[in-house]
Amino acid sequence: MTTPKPVTYSSYLQLEALLSLQQPLSEGPEHDETLFIVIHQVYELWFKQLLHELDAVERGFARTDTAAALAALKRMLTILKTLVQQVDVLETMTPLSFNAFRTRLEASSGFQSAQFRRLEFRLGHKRPALLAHYPEGSTERAQLLAALAAPTAWDGFLRYLAALGWTLPAAALARDVSAPLVAMPEVQAVLIAIYRRGDFTAQVCERLVDLDEGLQEWRYRHVKMVERTLGAKPGTGGSSGAEYLRRTLFTPLFPDLWEIRSQL
Repeated sequence: MTTPKPVTYSSYLQLEALLSLQQPLSEGPEHDETLFIVIHQVYELWFKQLLHELDAVERGFARTDTAAALAALKRMLTILKTLVQQVDVLETMTPLSFNAFRTRLEASSGFQSAQFRRLEFRLGHKRPALLAHYPEGSTERAQLLAALAAPTAWDGFLRYLAALGWTLPAAALARDVSAPLVAMPEVQAVLIAIYRRGDFTAQVCERLVDLDEGLQEWRYRHVKMVERTLGAKPGTGGSSGAEYLRRTLFTPLFPDLWEIRSQL
């Protein structure tokens, strides 16, 4: 009988496989290409964790477990702050150093991150047209189709409120979950009442606002980083670069929570 090998730091984290995944394509290779690869791989790992924590938020809502939902939301907010801080590292790369290997990226672009699109869809920013960037039959397309058809975190939040005894309009609870979120005055009236009561449910509302703001902050830093590196040049993969990214700014995920600010 073969004795199993003891678990070590390296084997548990699969470091041999992990550290072999940074494969620059430029000749030399160019010094900053390794940084570019590492940063984007780390982003994808954080996106995976954000999706994992969003699962926990939704489970908390489904069980009316306010403490669990708040804990997972806090972790998501902390991760988003880390994503913003990582832009500082990427901005140590000058336009000249990026251009030294940029052509090697060919059609690849961060625009194609399926994990980030899944995160957007699950948070309510659903855009079916984006499916065109993922081949028919691919795992990424199947995951995005599932996210398009599934209720959003906001839908789960509204059901959580209903389970706590708040009376919400039937149109909000039975809406087409594949459609983008739109503000509803009837929902806003309930949210105002929640804030005025001032219990832990109001804290959940504020954490959702923090999440919305945190994602917008990351988008803003991403835009400025692209402007700093590319200027007005088109982005990789045929995107319009900073111009496209600017259009994604200041679009709230949860419009009702923003609409009520002037009414409180």
